[in-house]
Amino acid sequence: MLDKKNFFINGQWVKPNSSEEIKVIDPATEENCAVITLGNKSDVDLAVNAAKDAYESWAFSSKQERIGLLEKLYENYKKRWADIAEAITLEMGAPKDFATKLQAGTGASHIKSFIRYLKNFEFEKPLGEHAPNQRLIYEPKGVCALITPWNWPMNQVCLKVMPAIASGCTMVLKPSELAPLSSMILAEIIDEIKFPKGVFNLVNGDGATTGDALTSHPDINMISFTGSTRAGALISQNAAKDFKRVSLELGGKGANIIFKDADPEAIERGALRCFRNSGQSCNAPTRMLVEKSMYNEAVERLKKYTESFEVGDPKKEGEHIGPVISETQYNKIQTLIQKGIDEGAKLVAGGTGKPDGLDKGYFVKPTVFANVNNNMEVARTEIFGPVLSVIPFETEEDAIKIANDTTYGLTNYIQTQDSEKVQRVARRLRSGMVDVNGAGIAVDAPFGGFKHSGIGREAGEHGLEEFLEVKAVGGWSN
Repeated sequence: MLDKKNFFINGQWVKPNSSEEIKVIDPATEENCAVITLGNKSDVDLAVNAAKDAYESWAFSSKQERIGLLEKLYENYKKRWADIAEAITLEMGAPKDFATKLQAGTGASHIKSFIRYLKNFEFEKPLGEHAPNQRLIYEPKGVCALITPWNWPMNQVCLKVMPAIASGCTMVLKPSELAPLSSMILAEIIDEIKFPKGVFNLVNGDGATTGDALTSHPDINMISFTGSTRAGALISQNAAKDFKRVSLELGGKGANIIFKDADPEAIERGALRCFRNSGQSCNAPTRMLVEKSMYNEAVERLKKYTESFEVGDPKKEGEHIGPVISETQYNKIQTLIQKGIDEGAKLVAGGTGKPDGLDKGYFVKPTVFANVNNNMEVARTEIFGPVLSVIPFETEEDAIKIANDTTYGLTNYIQTQDSEKVQRVARRLRSGMVDVNGAGIAVDAPFGGFKHSGIGREAGEHGLEEFLEVKAVGGWSN
């Protein structure tokens, strides 16, 4: 079992003040794989104070210095790529190939992307030709609390840490206590590069104690959080007390609208996108809206596809899915699958219990419900497991109404060969992102949502600007 009890504070690995420890569980075996410490208020104070002291100089560091450090970080990340992927497989059960290509790969892509945007970003510029003595200055927001989830650990960490560094902010990172190991490798990389002390700090812990101490700390200027909508609301309440800046990337219940002129792979592609990462993605298309004339065909295809979909050991190679993160999450998914059955949805494939031959580990059967209506709990709740609800619609207007009838608004999907229809529907969907015909969302496109899906945007230039305040100066002379 790995000993990962120490924290990274003020440029060194230190023994925590807290003595409370928890085990990190390998979700594929249900066995302990590491031990970490849950940071207390005293640990948080040390980390925040280190970040606050470092801010005085780091905020005024040159763009070139920050670019140089990020470029070194990228090179060292590539050297540790396999270690990061292995850690993600161990801590959250992502299959080996998926962890290598996508889980670790997205982290690398974001580092590279933020380097590119930092090189081109103007931190000082004129307001415009009409006002030659008016200047805009973009300044770092300050000391940031970065709180990240377990489902895409490196993706989410890099979406926060890299723009914070690029902007001149200092930070305290609290990764999920369920999947902290890959983040600790990132801290090792930062330690190897010798970033200025206090710019980056890592404190492990839970939300109730460590997270609360961070988000309510008077010297935190900004909170960037990815996680549940419920936790996002609590963090917002903490932040409101002293007007901390807040960026929240929360839940989703994406609709995938399949029109009758969709391409031949649209149905199976939609199911794969739902089941991938064991359904543990906030932007997963978990509601499949199918035009009524092809509804029965779609359900039959989904049944065939899902029954052949492989669930298995994440440590082996292949395109299968692994377990969900924890016993708590497994039980929640089982309860919601049973709720779908009880509400009268038609179970097409999957169901409660574990897949055959997988008695150990938090494995869930990929599950499809047909004859779902949008008022059922399986259609309204973010299940965060490989569970797909299939809903019929009759007209374009009907599809838009069903898609928008949710408290969430993160990502919606459209499948049609009619480009005019794509544009009409995309404009009317109330979500931060719309994916058309499997094109995907670019790594540097603004990632975020409407309504209960959060506040703010991550990735690319918009993600960098989340960590910057703009200052207007009148009477500037060149």
